[in-house]
Formats: sequence, C-alpha cells, structure tokens
Amino acid sequence: MDINKIKWNDKGLIPAVVQDASSFNVLMLGYMNNESLRITLDTDEVTFYSRSKQRLWTKGETSGNKLIVKSIELDCDYDTLLVKAKPLGPTCHKDNYSCFESESKNPIEIINILEGLVDNRKIENHEGSYINSLLQKGVKEISKKVTEEAGETAISAVTNDGRLIDESADLLFHLIVLLKSQELSIKDVMIELSKRNANQ
Repeated sequence: MDINKIKWNDKGLIPAVVQDASSFNVLMLGYMNNESLRITLDTDEVTFYSRSKQRLWTKGETSGNKLIVKSIELDCDYDTLLVKAKPLGPTCHKDNYSCFESESKNPIEIINILEGLVDNRKIENHEGSYINSLLQKGVKEISKKVTEEAGETAISAVTNDGRLIDESADLLFHLIVLLKSQELSIKDVMIELSKRNANQ
C-alpha cells in the first residue's frame, strides 16, 4: 500500500473498516490519521485517531482486546482503508464480537471470540484465568482434558442424561484451546473437512 496515494479528508483522517482476517466479518469502523496509520504499520496493532477525545488510541489498550494486523488495503478511490486483523477477544466495548449487531448475533461467532481470547491469554497472563492455567500446563495436560471431555460427551449420549449439549460445549472449548496451543484453529479443521467433502 502506498500511503502517498491516500486522499485524507479535510481533517486529515481516513475511515478504516476492520474485518476479521479469518471469518471476513466486519468488526468495526474507526478513523486514522497519518500518525496512527504509521504506528499501526510499525507495531501491527490497530491504532486509531479518536475524533471525540482528539488523541491516538490503540484498540485494546485498556481491555487487552487488541486487533493484530494481518493486512491493510486501500480502496480504488484511495479514501477508505480495509484492515484485516486477528481480534484478541471481543471487539465492541459492549463485549460483543463485533460493533455491528448482525455480525454479533451469529452463534458461530463465539468460536472466533474464544479463539481470540485464547490468543490473548497466550500473550498476557491473567491471574485466575482458566485458559492461562491450561496453557501453562502444556499440551499433554490439555490433551488429557480433551480426552476426558470427549468421554463425558459420549457417556452423556449413551445414558441420555440431558447434558449432551453442555458436555459438547466443554469438549469444543478444550479442543479450541488445544488447537490454539499448536498454532492451529477451527478454521483449519473446517478446511480439512471441506477437502474431504469434495472427495465424497
């Protein structure tokens, strides 16, 4: 991207649409000036210019829910940026996955939120965090938990105890932690399933 081509508005700003680099869902809209864009490019952490507070702010500077830049594109009119990023937790200040309600209502987005949360915990240690305790124990212990939860899920189905959904949620959660500990994601699993489906 050539910064020199940017058509800044009369206040020296450009709108930046932030998109989840994995799901391609729109997360938020912010504004950047020349300085915040350069900081974003230098640090790979999305940084905006706040029009209300009249200052630079890095997304997640207080919550820890940062947006890690994967790519930045300039549109054909040179007056809007598309920032593809990996969210480290909910993007919205209301603790939603996205600042846009329709994007946050999709139940499947909880997977993106959980994966972002695990990524966040890999970077920052939060006292009392269950995810941190799992990650600190290492892959063998996480794998044991996945095996344990898989067994409980199967038993719930066989005994019809009414806890199949709960046990499945526990299994999926621990599987997400296991995958992320190996720098993988549910998306990688979906890609593999797509390959298999093509050969059916």
